Amino acid sequence: MRISHALAALGLAAALLPPPPAAAAEATTVVKARRLFDGITGRLTEPGLVVVQGERIVGVGAAAQIPEGAQVIDLGDATLLPGFIDAHVHITDEASSDPYRDFYEGMLRLPAEQAYYAEKYARATLAAGFTTVRVVGAGDWVDVALRNGIAAGLVEGPRILTAAHAIGSPGGHCDQPPFPPERVRPLGPIEGVCSGPESCREAVREQMKWGADVIKICASGGVLSEADPLKVPQLTAAELEAIVGEAHRWGRKVAAHSHGDEAARLAVEAGVDSIEHGTFLTADTLRLMKQRGTYLVPTRLAAWWSGRHADTYPPPIARKAKAAATAGAEMMKTALRIGVPIAFGTDSGVSPHGLNAREFSLLVADGMTPAAALLAATRDAAKLLGVDGQTGSLESGKSADLVAVPGNVLENIAATEHPVFVMARGHVFGTRP
Repeated sequence: MRISHALAALGLAAALLPPPPAAAAEATTVVKARRLFDGITGRLTEPGLVVVQGERIVGVGAAAQIPEGAQVIDLGDATLLPGFIDAHVHITDEASSDPYRDFYEGMLRLPAEQAYYAEKYARATLAAGFTTVRVVGAGDWVDVALRNGIAAGLVEGPRILTAAHAIGSPGGHCDQPPFPPERVRPLGPIEGVCSGPESCREAVREQMKWGADVIKICASGGVLSEADPLKVPQLTAAELEAIVGEAHRWGRKVAAHSHGDEAARLAVEAGVDSIEHGTFLTADTLRLMKQRGTYLVPTRLAAWWSGRHADTYPPPIARKAKAAATAGAEMMKTALRIGVPIAFGTDSGVSPHGLNAREFSLLVADGMTPAAALLAATRDAAKLLGVDGQTGSLESGKSADLVAVPGNVLENIAATEHPVFVMARGHVFGTRP
């Protein structure tokens, strides 16, 4: 009885309180430039005009209505584009000019300390015009924490979809170096290292438990790991089927690191959503990818960077870096001729964060048109990541993710490396408290 009387009294008190104040109207911002690349058609239109209310686009182009009292940002002779998307980054780490020092120094950092570095790298990525990234492998759940902190508005950075630990075999590219096991604990499924279908299925579940948006696997050897050959498959067909099947049942896409052709073909046959790098892919495998709609994320920046800095790596890594730099360019010519779907990705972390846009010029040098390279980093990357309902194009209702670069970007693709304006989810970079 006392409880019911108390509840009644509370209800009466609530009824007597004044109504809450009406929510303040969301601020409206108009961003103007001479040209606009909407991420849909692949063409430029004039004038460049995007109307933003709160975190959303509410108008695009000459027909857009400009509300009275809106803040107008006039960028002059520039091109407005959707915020760029990088489908392959390692945003919690970054290589230095001294790989030995950087490698061991990074391992000795506490996770909380590494999180400060990750936030620094996230800001550099956003400043470069990349408003969405897919993080394909990180340790200690730092990537998950960074994603959550950005989403909560605690720190500035791009929208993040992340994989947590990449999944691979013992001794493979996703494993740690061969430390003495009595001194350094060997990794297991919770860190993504697995053997056999059931162990690999467990590894997928562990990553999803701790917050993975996407599953990343190491199907072949890698460049920056010493012992594993680039072309050797590191997961069996049964292991691949277990990983992909479990991930897809839970609504997660699967990105497969693969330099070697046999490893990539096994991964495509198992149903992965993208092949990362693809350095030694043959025409037959590329045709299979086109048939199945499997994306290629070529990460040409990583090959360019590691090839230029090969002599700073240990000799086994240097040899692989040089071989990958040469083979990747030939593979890209074949992929473009066949028409494989391509999404933009850089493998930043191998190169310094903030240089992501160099990938555009490298793709164009490989034979892509400037428009196709831009679509790979907007419309097509958004489709691969499954965020095309949110971002990737300048359309009413989508997230206000914008970047502007000087001049006519289709005439000078390198302009992407010098953004003059960045907006992420309606906030102008550098002005958010």
